[in-house]
Order: sequence, then C-alpha cells, then structure tokens
Amino acid sequence: MSPMDQAICPLSIVPVRKEPDDRAEQVTQWLLGETADVQERTAKWTRLRFHHDNYEGWADNKQVAVPDGGPEAKPVRSVEQFVHVNSSMGAMLVPFGAVLPGYAQGRFRIGPEELTFPGRTTANTNGTAVMRIMALKDQWMNTPYLWGGRSPFGVDCSGLTQMLFLAGGISLPRDAWQQAELGTLVENIELATSGDLAFFRNDAGGIIHVGIVLEGRRILHASGRVRVDRLDGQGICDATMQQHTHQLHAIRRIL
Repeated sequence: MSPMDQAICPLSIVPVRKEPDDRAEQVTQWLLGETADVQERTAKWTRLRFHHDNYEGWADNKQVAVPDGGPEAKPVRSVEQFVHVNSSMGAMLVPFGAVLPGYAQGRFRIGPEELTFPGRTTANTNGTAVMRIMALKDQWMNTPYLWGGRSPFGVDCSGLTQMLFLAGGISLPRDAWQQAELGTLVENIELATSGDLAFFRNDAGGIIHVGIVLEGRRILHASGRVRVDRLDGQGICDATMQQHTHQLHAIRRIL
C-alpha cells in the first residue's frame, strides 16, 4: 500500500462523519497522529478506515494529511489531559490519546517538523494495564458527554472506555456493542473487579451503554458527563436522582 493510500491526522481533534456532509452525524473523532487507510475520495471528503479500531467514516480533505511512512507497530500516545506544543504554524493542542509519531526522548514528528512533548506518554508506563487505567481515570471526570467524542473536551461512553484502555495498552473497538463481544463473561457482580467492563441494554435488548467497573461497587461512565455512580445487580443507580438509569446486561473481563 502506497503512502497515498494512507492518511494521518494533522490536527488536534478532527470530527468524523457518517456521511460526506458537514451536517452529517459525528460518529467518532480522529486524534492527532492517528493513521488510517483511505477507502474513497471525493472533491471535498475522504472516507477512512482507522488503524486503531477499523472504524470507518468521512473526514474533510482539509483535515487529512499524507503520512511520511506506514503506521507504527506500537504507537506512543499522550496520557496528559492536554498539552500545548509549539510548531512552526503556532501552538498546537495535543489531547489525551493523541499519537506522537517517531517519539523518542521527549520529541516527536508531524510531517517534516520535530516537536518537543513535555508530558507523560505510553512509552514510559509502569504496572499492569488496570493500574495504568485507574491512575489516569480522574483526568476524565466531568468531561461533557458528546456523541462520537473521544477527547477530554467531549466524550461518549464507548469513547471513554476506548481511550482509557488505549492508555493501558489495550485496543478496543469503537462502539459499546462491539466491545461487549470481547473478553470473558463475569458470571456474578460479586466477582467483578476494577477494570472490568459493564454493559447496559435497552428494553429491546440492544447494548446502548458501557462503563468501567471500579472497586466498591462503583462504575465510571459517560452519561451527561463523565461520572462515578453505584453499580448493582439491576444496573446503574444515580445517587442524585435516587433511581436506576441503566439496565445491566453483562460484565465482561477484557484485561
């Protein structure tokens, strides 16, 4: 596959749409340094398949760049909520989860330019995947809910789980129903441990929500904002509303 058949995200956060139209639904976001295969091009839009999760969507051609080479086998990602770096075009925002191409000794490359990155990355992590996820989760608290979001400026439920697991070195699919097909079933809520994923269904049985199990029968999830609520055998209990807001479908152990 030639470089022209691939793409790299040259901006902090790029909206990815269901159809090639600025008014179309945002289905996900593409973060700085992430790469993709080009599936189709029009005069204004490019349909991409992302290397990190095989998800597809349309991005504006002005927000798509050609990479210098192919995707890295183990891309290094930022695990800071956000960092400003200085480039020849001015300050650039690097959000949590952005890929830092060619990262080495605190420097990375975007196109021909080498930039300094002063924050923490997945290149220098200690402990298990669960330990890394638990250490980073508080950065996401109170992030606004955003359909299709994957950044600390707005995130949806499966975007939150995907980004935290990427920081732990684990690649998850984009949507909750896809994530629910992974791992092994936890037979009883009493057996659930920190880092398990809990999935929730609608009345028709479709999986519509996901969160990360925490110790003490709690769950981290994105609903209105990123928050921690109580988890029981029925589902998620909102302490403020004093009622269950999500119906438990299953708990699965990915890690």
